[in-house]
Amino acid sequence: MELDLGQARAFVAICEHRHFGRAAEELMVSQQALSKRLARLEEALGAALVLRDGRTVEPTDAGRRFLEPAIAAIAAAEVAVRAVRQGGQPLRLDAWGHLFAPMRTVGRALEHFTGPAPEVGAARDLPTAIAALVRGEADLGFGRVHALGPDWDAALTHRLVRLEPMDAVLGLDHPLAGRDALRPDQLADGTLVSPAAIDRLEFLQRFAERFGPAVDGGANLGPEHLMARVAALPGGFTLFPADAPLPEGARVRAVPLVQPTPLYAWSLLWRSADRHPDRSALVAAFTESGRADRWLEYRPGADWLPAADAREAVGAGVA
Repeated sequence: MELDLGQARAFVAICEHRHFGRAAEELMVSQQALSKRLARLEEALGAALVLRDGRTVEPTDAGRRFLEPAIAAIAAAEVAVRAVRQGGQPLRLDAWGHLFAPMRTVGRALEHFTGPAPEVGAARDLPTAIAALVRGEADLGFGRVHALGPDWDAALTHRLVRLEPMDAVLGLDHPLAGRDALRPDQLADGTLVSPAAIDRLEFLQRFAERFGPAVDGGANLGPEHLMARVAALPGGFTLFPADAPLPEGARVRAVPLVQPTPLYAWSLLWRSADRHPDRSALVAAFTESGRADRWLEYRPGADWLPAADAREAVGAGVA
């Protein structure tokens, strides 16, 4: 059979979102058209690729076997098209986690990059970045990578490039605001002010689980709004990168966290099958910046990382 890439894209989007409606929105087709594409693909392959029970969508065993080759086929087709239409196209890098100012790190790495200037764009979150990579709209992603899951582990590659210390940010009226440093357990009786629902911010969720503060979620309306909420809430605090500037005029103070120091893990993410000629050079630029600025220092006894990040750091030889 000849693989229909439109049908393959439909299947990949369904696996990514685990939801027909959201997959149809991503591909800008009706849900009925999406279902027809999947049905034709399953008919051509002679196997069911997904299971639906009305609430959840999961790939079958055949679907799991088909997913990685399907992603590779789509990526190869996109590379072929770009080679003809846009020879010499610069790298496209999408960053997410904008509250924590990822462009600080990207900008430092680009100082060590000698290739054509990449196009730098924004992704809303990790799933959005993955979707852009799968569709060939981005060559690399930069942000916090966690819980890719078995469907993406083989199709995507990620590399830890920075472990950034996090400060506690407290309102000026907070009883601990005058300290030179704080231990995370000293914040256990306070309230962690989250810029969004805590289940959407895995790092803050793991911190709250480990150190015990209450959580106050809210809408992510930017750093100024977040700091205003912190300043207004008695006992409130949030976590913010030690290297990132606080909003001008905010009635808050950043206090270093020690014993242990929480670290925020930044990674690069790309499709394993992609062979953009400048990708290796950009990865090397991040590596050089990390060496120059000591981005990958991790002391297991003195620093804290969520368990998955700690395993990755140890596996990468950072510890």
